[in-house]
Amino acid sequence: MSRGDMAKPLLGHGSTEGDCSPAPPAGRAVGVLGSGDFARSLAIRLVCSGFKVVVGSRNPKRKASLFPAAAEVTSQAEAVKKADVIFVAVFREHYSTLCDLADVLAGKILVDVSNNTEINHHKESNAEYLASLFPACAVVKGFNVVSAWTLQSGARDGNKQVLICSNNQEAKRTVAEITQVMGFTPVDMGCMSSACEIENIPLRLLPAWKIPIFLALGLFVCFFTYNLIRQVIHPYIREQKNKLYKIPIEVVNTTLPCVSYVMLSLVYLPGVLAACSQLYYGTKYRRFPDWLDQWLQHRKQIGLLSFFCAALHAVYSLCLPMRRSHRYLLIDTAVKQAVEKKMTIWVEEEVWRMEIYISVGIIALGLLSLLAITSLPSIANSLNWREFSFIQSSLGFIALVISTLHTLTYGWSRAFDESQYKFYLPPTYTLTLLVPCTVIIAKIIFSLPCIQHRLLRIRRGWEKGRYVKFVLPSTTGEFSSGETSSNV
Repeated sequence: MSRGDMAKPLLGHGSTEGDCSPAPPAGRAVGVLGSGDFARSLAIRLVCSGFKVVVGSRNPKRKASLFPAAAEVTSQAEAVKKADVIFVAVFREHYSTLCDLADVLAGKILVDVSNNTEINHHKESNAEYLASLFPACAVVKGFNVVSAWTLQSGARDGNKQVLICSNNQEAKRTVAEITQVMGFTPVDMGCMSSACEIENIPLRLLPAWKIPIFLALGLFVCFFTYNLIRQVIHPYIREQKNKLYKIPIEVVNTTLPCVSYVMLSLVYLPGVLAACSQLYYGTKYRRFPDWLDQWLQHRKQIGLLSFFCAALHAVYSLCLPMRRSHRYLLIDTAVKQAVEKKMTIWVEEEVWRMEIYISVGIIALGLLSLLAITSLPSIANSLNWREFSFIQSSLGFIALVISTLHTLTYGWSRAFDESQYKFYLPPTYTLTLLVPCTVIIAKIIFSLPCIQHRLLRIRRGWEKGRYVKFVLPSTTGEFSSGETSSNV
């Protein structure tokens, strides 16, 4: 690969002109210490943003071909002399190798971009350790939450936020300006004591997903066990039939929609509980319980897991006719029909039930797909608040109603069939209706004008039992003041 090609991002085959900053900083010199993958990505983005980049490496001749042609690759000592802002893209254990440059680095801004391999691996953060080695420098923590992918492909293809912190306000302001020119959004996290928290962020594995995932797994285990008893264990005990073959596909496929349906209702149930709390206490300023507050914060993840289970249910359903067991049962039915000399087994009611059931299910899955897509940050940021609220709230509630219709058409009249109660256990779908129907009924009640008006007043700041001073016009044309209780 030629050095001219190194000026282009690795990801994508187009020119980098579209990614360059529209207002380059007049060739300001910026240094990069290190020659690894992240240092290379950083150099590419800085070059595209109009900076004069000087890369300091211990082996400049060998590493020069890895960097853009516009970047100057030289020794670490020479790179430090040519720039006032220096990105330190080396591992923590190699910081001590820079101590020989302490005199040259004095008074310069060092941007620490490193991360640890474990959360709280050291007593002090990497940035604080770097600051202790170079007390004459202004150390800024930043760019550690940005991936090499984002640096090379541009901020539009990744997270645009860059978390920065430092004890030196002027140095932090300078790094923030460079961040903006590179196309990212700087987020001031305060003083250097925040560096430890910033360094822990890339190491956390889906912190906001733990509770929703455990919730989904718990529901799956419960419904799977319930369906296993009804579909496998009951036929074996009562009829001595081996139905174990149903476990991999049929039992799982019966469980997935139950989990998806209940999870979708759990997205809107905390909003109902929050509204009930506000109506009961007559204020929006009373803090919700911690469990309800956490529940409200995890609604997005719960909704996405609901969509995931619904999508798996759709795939599993399409695979049902492919099973060998289904083909055998189909042949057995045909043979039995021939033996009994039946010309047709057409049941009009069952035909209509399945047609409606599948059609409504497709619509529900389409709405869930729309909810999932608009929850993505890149899509959500392109919507104003009214559009986002309409999709997530109004269309989400419609998706819940249609999912309820999907469930009801699946059950049809089987809830009243005694043979459907295996071990006196009701059909699974009847259990899943409890929470969604509660949410739907509560939403309908809240939409009544008298309750909706009161709830709207509370959310606009009205409080029960609070006295409000008001001004009324008198019969003489002058204004007189008085007081009234806001709960009148």
